[in-house]
Amino acid sequence: MERVLITGAAGFLGSHLCDRFIQEGFHVIGMDNLITGHLSNIEHLLPLENFEFHHHDVSKFVHVAGKLDYILHFASPASPIDYLKIPIQTLKVGSLGTHNLLGLARVKKARMLIASTSEVYGDPLVHPQTEEYYGNVNPIGPRGVYDEAKRFQEAITMAYHTYHGIETRIVRIFNTYGPRMRLNDGRVLPAFIGQALRGEDLTVFGDGSQTRSFCYVSDQVDGIFKLLMSDYVYPVNIGNPDEITILQFAQEIIKLTGTDQKLVFKELPKDDPMQRQPNITKAKEILAWSPKIRRDEGLRITYQYFQSLPEEKLFQKDHKDFKAYKS
Repeated sequence: MERVLITGAAGFLGSHLCDRFIQEGFHVIGMDNLITGHLSNIEHLLPLENFEFHHHDVSKFVHVAGKLDYILHFASPASPIDYLKIPIQTLKVGSLGTHNLLGLARVKKARMLIASTSEVYGDPLVHPQTEEYYGNVNPIGPRGVYDEAKRFQEAITMAYHTYHGIETRIVRIFNTYGPRMRLNDGRVLPAFIGQALRGEDLTVFGDGSQTRSFCYVSDQVDGIFKLLMSDYVYPVNIGNPDEITILQFAQEIIKLTGTDQKLVFKELPKDDPMQRQPNITKAKEILAWSPKIRRDEGLRITYQYFQSLPEEKLFQKDHKDFKAYKS
């Protein structure tokens, strides 16, 4: 049985990756410090013989006994509400954490995939974004701690590949959604659905003309799995190129939820990207991958998940206390 280490395993995307690798017959080692992850996302896996969980911060030395065939590094705050509250921890997990795991991959002779992001493109001047575009990022702006952590992560991963010969893969993840997202994590989809379920008006930042492209989580996981198993070492965009404005998206949420909330417009946050759409030509040609789940179908499943949550979660502003992670 091949063994895989997945960091950020108790997070939204990490937990779905754990599910996929269990289904594929792997022994899965999940690792998370639970700074933004929830054990509830993986509690269904805990009784399994081929799953184990390690409560650990990968910014510190990482040890895993026995052989490792693959490492997937998904440990990182990924929403603005998180990385603006814990900026130093965000930078550390992208730099020190990645360094530690690349060292582990070298010792174990494991193939390592890192979770990069469309945020490496910043507020793009090229549309849609191809992997060859270097980006338009403000390194000292409020989003710089996340954007630059990911850009450094890509750089050190390629350095380990070229200098040490480590087998590496880089996925650039565009907006992904689905069950297990945190309802109040600040990202646009759970924010809109949470407001609708609470009977609040929907908050649109700017005039709503900025665009996003939403990929359902099962499609995202499938693309990541195919990239890991491929021979391609350079970054690959994985996302859904079906672009929509935030204003249109808010109207879709109102229609989906059957509510009659109004739209409230607020000032656009600094450095918030105006356009976000992946060019997925490489994913199609190299991985034979493209998204299958339509947005209306994925939104329906996601909305049903949020409806099933206990009522107190709807009014819970933030379930995390970040005081212990200031340094």
